Amino acid sequence: MTPAAQPRRPAVLVFAVALAAYVAAVFHRSSLGVTGVDAADRFHINASALATFSVAQLAVYAAMQVPVGVLLDRFGSRRLLLTGGALMVAGQLCFAVATDVRLAVAARVLVGLGDAMTFISVLRIVAFWFPGRRNPLLVQLTGTVGQLGAVLGAVPLVALLHHAGWTPAFLTAAALGATVLLLVLVAVRDTPHAEHAATAAPDLATVRRQLAAAWAQPGTRLGLWTHFVTQFSGAVFALLWGYPFLVQGQGLSPTTAAALLTLMTVAALVCGPVIAHLCARHPFRRSVVVFAITAATAVVWAVVLVWPGRAPHWLLVTLVVVLAVNGPGSVIGFDYARTSNPVHRMGSATGIVNVGGFVASIALILAVGVVLDLATPAGRSAPPLDAFRWAFAVQYLLWGLGAVQVLRYRNAARRRYAAERVTSPVPAVAGT
Repeated sequence: MTPAAQPRRPAVLVFAVALAAYVAAVFHRSSLGVTGVDAADRFHINASALATFSVAQLAVYAAMQVPVGVLLDRFGSRRLLLTGGALMVAGQLCFAVATDVRLAVAARVLVGLGDAMTFISVLRIVAFWFPGRRNPLLVQLTGTVGQLGAVLGAVPLVALLHHAGWTPAFLTAAALGATVLLLVLVAVRDTPHAEHAATAAPDLATVRRQLAAAWAQPGTRLGLWTHFVTQFSGAVFALLWGYPFLVQGQGLSPTTAAALLTLMTVAALVCGPVIAHLCARHPFRRSVVVFAITAATAVVWAVVLVWPGRAPHWLLVTLVVVLAVNGPGSVIGFDYARTSNPVHRMGSATGIVNVGGFVASIALILAVGVVLDLATPAGRSAPPLDAFRWAFAVQYLLWGLGAVQVLRYRNAARRRYAAERVTSPVPAVAGT
């Protein structure tokens, strides 16, 4: 049977396996979040040094977004999913056996590098295998269901870590990644048609033009700042500082803290489709959703930070539920990129948007680590609650910057949209 005559691979199967690859990537990404206290003990480091683990991972992720967008257009989703999966497995293997800080940081760099190749590769699968009208829902579904990886990285990983120890826990994480890698190898293809020969790599001038054209769209920059302002609080809480805050600052047991992080993920699964529906139904009100999510997060954090003594459990539950909306909210940024750019620029535009939230997350992770060290009295092995309060108060600087920029580029995108309606019946920007 010739390749052209082969039966068409079901789109749902390809998407499901690609989505499983993203779930695994989120699992690898978040595996440090619930093991931060154990990592500090294992490597004998303070809060600032612990922050370098996540910063190294996220810095590589953010720095690789635009290059990965270019590579994606050149090599396709399947190759990047396989390469990314292999890098993350290698990173977890190194982390499992590491006893030296330098090797541990190198391991998180490998995880970040592989993670950087995964999400936008799945978005490209969606674009090629499904009609455009289903894109917003499937993109939101990808970002939301992917957070199941954080569930695997919470209670099960903590239980395994405390039962079997550090090395068996992270060897198991590597084995899970290797299993998903095999599924991608067997099931995922770039397009529903016969595979095409690889296209010639674009020259540097072409790459620059594509990036410049994507950046010139106010909608792309609106997407970047949307991703910036909505993602960082929930991401930093889940990736590193939430677990120490709950255990060391709020006095919860490790199991209860892990359960709250799991609740955060489950709540994100529920909120994601709701936000996707709102954005699809009211495309000109997407920025209202962005501001509402940002304001709600800032208000609930304010209540937690000023609460006298340790916060009651109902307030901590409220906090993690509100933080759960951050992830689905950040996906609105990709919808701005999609409606502001033609298909041939999607890789570049998506890569630009994806930088925003992770740059903010890196800044907050570093700031929290530094403030915790400065505010922790000498001789104490763990930061007190007041140190966590001062550390998390840094978020308000980032929210202020992000909100101003979202407002700025929302207005610019609206002006661009109004001008294009005059000159073209099909404007590039579908609403803000």
